[in-house]
Amino acid sequence: MSQFLLVLVSGVASGAVYGLMGLGLVIIYRATDVVNFAMASLATLGLYVAVSLHDRGVATVLGILAAVSVTVAAGLLVRETVIRPLGQGQLFSALVVTMGVSLIAESTAGSIWGDQPKAFPSLVDGTVRWSGAAVPVQSLVTIAVAAAAMALVGYLFARTTLGSAMRAVAESADTARVVGLGAQRLARISWALGLGLAALAACLYAPRSGLVPTALVAPLFRAFAGIFLGGLTSMYGAVLGGLTIGVLDNLAANYVSASFRDTFVFSFTVLVLLIRPQGMFGTRTFQRV
Repeated sequence: MSQFLLVLVSGVASGAVYGLMGLGLVIIYRATDVVNFAMASLATLGLYVAVSLHDRGVATVLGILAAVSVTVAAGLLVRETVIRPLGQGQLFSALVVTMGVSLIAESTAGSIWGDQPKAFPSLVDGTVRWSGAAVPVQSLVTIAVAAAAMALVGYLFARTTLGSAMRAVAESADTARVVGLGAQRLARISWALGLGLAALAACLYAPRSGLVPTALVAPLFRAFAGIFLGGLTSMYGAVLGGLTIGVLDNLAANYVSASFRDTFVFSFTVLVLLIRPQGMFGTRTFQRV
């Protein structure tokens, strides 16, 4: 029982990370029609800045704030210089561009900080006893921080004027422009919010995985699995899909085989998409031909 509880808590913590990252992807996609493949690599640059500051004696929390700031600044620079000039609706061109940016960011990180693994500091150390299991406090903090961030995003979109404007742009940028909403300004805010969530997810994930230039490739793909499982355009789906992927991932690694964890997770995702192509919470769309 205690082993199952540990696996479950670890799975929810992993799922919270995938859910945060997936939420960032969905926010950017809905606002600008861009699947930001570079999100994880840009967050990795932020992680290296945070580690560098920590090595110089800066507090971990300030390092995390620096990681979020660097990731957001780098992401906005990418958007303004190579994504925005493509124009609206260039889904596949933007996807290829973000893939290229991702490779450049990973290469840059390797050139500056090297390819050797580095330890990323935990927010808290130690364990707590729960039903006979020694649960890492870092896992509980990961779940709590991710839940708080998701709740704030939900409040932003449901209860504020800014959130309403962002939802209007997500529905139709042309209509939003007609009624006087600044589509470009809202797009920049969406990118900043999405990249900030990705950087926060990276800071919660890195203490368990360590830090190398490609450290966030696996969680990015699992976040993608989560948003396709939940529904590409659904923010709630991204969160619930990420949590589902995280729990399945850990159950498979512990009770099936660590070598087949991704095989198990992606097979489950493909099976769900075969039955429900729009995902669990997505909306099926039809096009007249």
